[in-house]
Amino acid sequence: MLALLFILFAGLAIGCAIAVVVQRNPLYSAISLIGVFIALASLYLLLAAPFIAAVQVIVYGGAIMVLVVFVIMLLNVEEEVRRPTRLIFLVPTAFGLAVVLIAQVVFILYSVQGSPLTPRDVVSDTGLSASIGIGLFTKYILPFEITSILLIMAVVGAITLARRSSLVSPEEQTQTGARILAMPASSATNATEARSERTDEPPAGPGATG
Repeated sequence: MLALLFILFAGLAIGCAIAVVVQRNPLYSAISLIGVFIALASLYLLLAAPFIAAVQVIVYGGAIMVLVVFVIMLLNVEEEVRRPTRLIFLVPTAFGLAVVLIAQVVFILYSVQGSPLTPRDVVSDTGLSASIGIGLFTKYILPFEITSILLIMAVVGAITLARRSSLVSPEEQTQTGARILAMPASSATNATEARSERTDEPPAGPGATG
């Protein structure tokens, strides 16, 4: 049963990954990437790593992909237009590298399964919530706190930059698509008076001399 589930989720992950590359619409590619994350989370569950599976769904499939889909819809990215490939040699190079990668994976799996040093009946607690929590808040507490401080500094910096860019000085006016400097008060008054004087002048008659 585990082998059948592994084949099912692995095929789903490979199919969604191919769809990410093949799809011409970026929104469909993002949705296919969510399918990849869900399939990987299912594989982590089969490997008895529920914490990593939950993080895969919550962080990657939830928060990050929602942000990606929001940016795609905000930018209104249109469908890709097929253009002639300039660097034709990249296609066979990509296939060759894919074959090398698959060969490496097969070799690693075969060597690990056939190695006499591979544990057979030892139950590992790697990936469980308890083991990750104990390691995170005991052995790796200092890197965890440093990472938290860096993330807080990044959030505060982003908020500060966004607030500073949104503040416009009184001497500036904003038009659609551009920012222009407003005229000083004296210049604006002089321009208004000159405009009114030109309006009050009587129109030149036929016999008027220039």
